[in-house]
Amino acid sequence: MTVLSLVGAGAADHGALRAADPAMPGAIEAIRIDEKRGDKINLDLPFRAEDGSEVRLREVFDGKPVLLTFNYSDCPMLCSVQLNGFLDGLKELKWSIGKEFNIVTIGLDPKETPEKIQATKTRYLMQYERPDTGRGWRFFTGDEVNVRALANSVGFGYGLVKETGEYAHAPAVMVVTPEGIVSRYLYGVAYDPKTLRLSLVEAAAGRLGTPLDQILLYCFHYDPQQGKYTPVVQNIMRVGGALTVLTLGLYISGGWLWGRRRRVKQPHGTDG
Repeated sequence: MTVLSLVGAGAADHGALRAADPAMPGAIEAIRIDEKRGDKINLDLPFRAEDGSEVRLREVFDGKPVLLTFNYSDCPMLCSVQLNGFLDGLKELKWSIGKEFNIVTIGLDPKETPEKIQATKTRYLMQYERPDTGRGWRFFTGDEVNVRALANSVGFGYGLVKETGEYAHAPAVMVVTPEGIVSRYLYGVAYDPKTLRLSLVEAAAGRLGTPLDQILLYCFHYDPQQGKYTPVVQNIMRVGGALTVLTLGLYISGGWLWGRRRRVKQPHGTDG
């Protein structure tokens, strides 16, 4: 289990946050990511949707992997920077929200109204510029008890700065399997499209992506220090060796079949 202690809510280095403000030590101490990969979140936690109706998390887990973020509409800077960077990475994917995967953004501020989160959602969907994706990216608000419960279940620590009424938190995206199991953590305010794709392939456990994606996932290992998938030399050599053997086998088989067909077509009683 990896624990990242995060200080200063505005840094982009996937969690290596510094520049703590001594005026708000309590909020700063709360900013941490305690990775809980393999844990299952409570899909029965209730939240309020954009239209004001009560929803359970499980309504979003419809057989697709889910990208989970914690943000809020009145965040002065970090949330918009993170979500804009997140959106830039998503736009580079051929896969679309709501088709191959879903997104849930949980509002940290329990005072947020459905009207507020609907306006925030509309703004980002307009930037996404793909039709029929509204049901795939859900923005929820809820009671502090339920927001805290979900945050704690994925190890997402945050704190309220009483002097300003703002929430100090780290920029992170949690990748969750269709069954609600925490699979991967992505940090920072810029999200590499290949990392997003491979994270979703990994979370979907073979139900998403092409055979090539499965090979790439075998050859690349997620490095939390770099915040991306990096090559695994040994696995690449294994795949390369297997492909070499396969190519050689096909070449030999092709030559044998060609020779056999030539002998069959050759008239009886003649020499080669």
